[in-house]
Amino acid sequence: MDEHTFEINRERAIDYLNTRDNVYVFDGYAGWDPKYRIKVRVICARAYHALFMNNMLIRPTEEELASFGEPDFIIYNAGQFPANRFTKGMSSTTSVEINFKRMEMVILGTEYAGEMKKGVFSVMHYLQPVKFGQLSLHSSANVGMEKGDVTLFFGLSGTGKTTLSADPHRLLIGDDEHVWSDTGVFNIEGGCYAKCINLSREKEPEIFNAIRFGSILENVVYSPASRTPDYDDVSITENTRCAYPIEYIPNAQIPCMVDRQPSNIIMLTCDAFGVLPPVSKLTADQASYHFLAGYTSKTPGTEDGVLEPIPTFSTCYSAPFIVLHPGRYAEMLADRMSKHNVSCWLINTGWTGGKFGTGKRCPLAYTRRIVDAVHSGELLNAEFENFGTFGLQIPTAVEGVPRDVLNPQLAWSDKEAFEREVRKLAGMFQKAFRLYEGDVQESVRAAGPKLD
Repeated sequence: MDEHTFEINRERAIDYLNTRDNVYVFDGYAGWDPKYRIKVRVICARAYHALFMNNMLIRPTEEELASFGEPDFIIYNAGQFPANRFTKGMSSTTSVEINFKRMEMVILGTEYAGEMKKGVFSVMHYLQPVKFGQLSLHSSANVGMEKGDVTLFFGLSGTGKTTLSADPHRLLIGDDEHVWSDTGVFNIEGGCYAKCINLSREKEPEIFNAIRFGSILENVVYSPASRTPDYDDVSITENTRCAYPIEYIPNAQIPCMVDRQPSNIIMLTCDAFGVLPPVSKLTADQASYHFLAGYTSKTPGTEDGVLEPIPTFSTCYSAPFIVLHPGRYAEMLADRMSKHNVSCWLINTGWTGGKFGTGKRCPLAYTRRIVDAVHSGELLNAEFENFGTFGLQIPTAVEGVPRDVLNPQLAWSDKEAFEREVRKLAGMFQKAFRLYEGDVQESVRAAGPKLD
């Protein structure tokens, strides 16, 4: 939209906020590393929105608050009030906009708190590479308690990023947004935003126990009499969420930063065609290719109206939030990986033994076992075989994971159907990657699937 439309919407938001009896203001930081963090001010009319950002941004100490000064970025959240549809460039009553010149965000016509979280992320996706020369990533991150090794998990909603990074043997740096800097890795946020669907104390104890006073439950149905949440109830939506400060997780790494370069990158995908192996070792070129492709399937519960998995390609695993050309982030990733000799793994948490409807989702226990094998170094020393069309290197054995799970071809009883699905998915990759072909090196183009 043009700047004039932004000015109109900004004035509309401020006029609305000025009519409220109470306006809530929260000042906090984005980015745990003081060298690269920015100061954010949230101005809103709902206590819920202020508490949400209190949980999701980094909370300043009393001393930091006293000397906070002018913010670097301001959010005007007038979400209860609609945008004017007749303003030039407006197509609906909902408007979420960021002005990078003024470093301001204006929200009209939506009360979804996540817009503020992702607004801050979009700004960091711009500032980190442009102002600081650092790489911002849509990823979770954790660090080993014994070896101090750092792992980054890339992945879209529903791939297991939050679940797999919450590991009792490792400290959680963060579950969604990070910066890989020259000195190490730091979290952008001060909280977590976890899915609550079918949440139980047995399956995800860390997240379950983090839901206490001060946390926010969104769209979770609860009993008004006992005030007990029912995490299995999806009558509002499958995308139920909880926002809580990261210190509510017992094994959180506080402050959420480490002065050490990553040892492993895990790219998570949820393949509904059931043809990608549960784990493959990627070359540097393949890592760039899959990072740019950002393949997964939208699973039920991640978006409104998604009732069965839909294949999707979200470049850099963060298409809606990236501000610069995707090649800029991919180049920075490749440089950092080669400089620090980082291993990269593609892990499929989707279907095995058949596509969605005939196969079944890869059991979480197998995926956790594979991730453990990455961290222990067991996988680095494994024997590998080539996985045809996609040219991936897959291990022939991982202790605790059946051989027919490791190689999807063995798990399918109908080999012809398997071949058809492989070709279908390979064709989708090729079509999606045409967007970036002109901007990448020949070796990266050649790292994708090949159809004879």
